[in-house]
Amino acid sequence: MSKSPDSTPVSSPAQPIAPRDWIKTLAKYREPSELRSAYELAISVGPFLILWALAWWSLSVSYWLTLAISVLNAGFLVRLFAIQHDCGHGAFFHNRALSDWVGRILGVITLTPYDVWRRTHSIHHSTSGNLDKRGMGDVHTLTVTEYNDLSWVRRLEYKVYRHPVTLFGLGPGFLFFLQNRIPYGLMTSMKYWVSAMGTNLAILAALFVVFWFGGLAPLLLIFLPSTLIAASAGVWLFYVQHQFENTHWEHDGDWQLHDAALNGSSHYDLPKVLQWFSANIGIHHVHHLYSRIPFYRLTEVLRDQPELAQGSKKLTIRQSLVCARLHLWDENSKRLLSFSQARALKADPA
Repeated sequence: MSKSPDSTPVSSPAQPIAPRDWIKTLAKYREPSELRSAYELAISVGPFLILWALAWWSLSVSYWLTLAISVLNAGFLVRLFAIQHDCGHGAFFHNRALSDWVGRILGVITLTPYDVWRRTHSIHHSTSGNLDKRGMGDVHTLTVTEYNDLSWVRRLEYKVYRHPVTLFGLGPGFLFFLQNRIPYGLMTSMKYWVSAMGTNLAILAALFVVFWFGGLAPLLLIFLPSTLIAASAGVWLFYVQHQFENTHWEHDGDWQLHDAALNGSSHYDLPKVLQWFSANIGIHHVHHLYSRIPFYRLTEVLRDQPELAQGSKKLTIRQSLVCARLHLWDENSKRLLSFSQARALKADPA
């Protein structure tokens, strides 16, 4: 409390709530509704299968119509991955076994071995923003100093890796069609080999049935485009969730889980229709703070806790496009920089 010139007391501005202090509040939203979860699953799987059938029928009418339906169905595929994501966090059903088996079945549709992904994603949550624990479940990010210390060949490799064509064009296809076929990062555990190979066998069986009854056309004009578009959209969403200018990175000694969760995750403010297809995953700062909240309750959090709906981490689609040009973390300014900004910093450190 302070006094104004006329001696009238003036209240000090409210102090922001510390990230770890949100946990008790957010715990109130963690309980899923079995009926609501079943409903969300039904209105995602049902249209996905109907659109698949409609696209198959349209092959005899127009290949362009087939592709258009496949593009629309990519949105439902993104949503199914988001539901699989909630299952992995144990947030979709009270029964963990039910969540896991729903996740495993959806993993066949999304080409993602559920148990492998659940483990690597758990590592992502427990190490996100930690400069000393990069490399598992994240987008590879170098600091400015690390990049400057590389040879020109390694710099070129990193530039190619961080180029939008690689990250959002070639990369998603490689990730979902090739890398996901093995338990990448968990190769020494038989449990994850079983997950990967079991998923692979189920995918092959499904594709064989499609080929047997429809030949190559449904695979090339329905399965392939919808999967690739959904994969690219999913990778973009994941990228924007953590790769923005004022994100949060610290070395292990200064890193704190809740600070990294809130300050290193964006609030991607999408139009309602895209928010629906992405199952509210843009409310990522809340998700990282408390991953057990079902996706359909994240909007409740923002409604009830307006402090979490505002702030410098909020991005519109237009603002998010700039993130594709940011590649290097500057430990001094605590910002993600473009290559050109990093060059200017090297030329004039002041």
